[in-house]
Amino acid sequence: MPDRFVIVLPTYNERANLERVVEALEAVRGETPFAGDVLVVDDASPDGTGALADDLARRYDWVHVLHRPAKLGLGQAYVDGFRWALTRDYSHILEMDADLSHPPEALPRLLEAAADADLVLGSRYVAGGGVAGWPAHRRLISRAGSLYARTLLGVGIRDLTGGYKCFRRRVLETADLDGVHGQGYVFQIELTYRTLRMGGRVVEVPITFCDRTAGTSKMTPAIVAEAVWKVPALRIRAWRAPLDERLRGGGVASLVASRPPL
Repeated sequence: MPDRFVIVLPTYNERANLERVVEALEAVRGETPFAGDVLVVDDASPDGTGALADDLARRYDWVHVLHRPAKLGLGQAYVDGFRWALTRDYSHILEMDADLSHPPEALPRLLEAAADADLVLGSRYVAGGGVAGWPAHRRLISRAGSLYARTLLGVGIRDLTGGYKCFRRRVLETADLDGVHGQGYVFQIELTYRTLRMGGRVVEVPITFCDRTAGTSKMTPAIVAEAVWKVPALRIRAWRAPLDERLRGGGVASLVASRPPL
């Protein structure tokens, strides 16, 4: 199939941001190495985000909308978006926040890096990356979360908790999405870890993450607690079944067989 991307954009009460992020993506679509679309996955937002998404889909033929019946969790919103994308002819599937914290102007760089990678991460914690507008405690939680996961899982990725990602299609076709249950930080950690375990090549592209200026943050103590106990569970599962994901159906591992699994 020809190269084509889709950005999965989960929303819940993002009416103040959604049109802005779609317009920002419209401005950079001409700079991407190949064409693509946006899929808004809305969880029945009480503020009317879903209705706005439908209006945008009528305005732009590259915007699509998937309505879910209730607030069912960020991780599951991404999984449902991935499944939607995998029934269509997209070669690259991306994650992105709907609040403009992930810079749309970095999209071309992520897609270009995907020419030689199975997963590209928009990274705050490599040279050239950073965070703007966060209070000190949010910076501490994020950096500590990445360090904690990196240490327990034994991987070298600097920004394991970030949510600006570009997957090659074959990764998500192979990754057993039915087995992914995390909702917050741990969802992001698990998808990157699964890609590494399958032998996939993961690269990090520096971005500057900017805190939202409209709407309300979805960060909660429960999201942090989930990561604290689920990250060790990921490593334990890898010890118990060290070959299951790497060998399942060929997929990514068959394309990078010369690279030893982590």
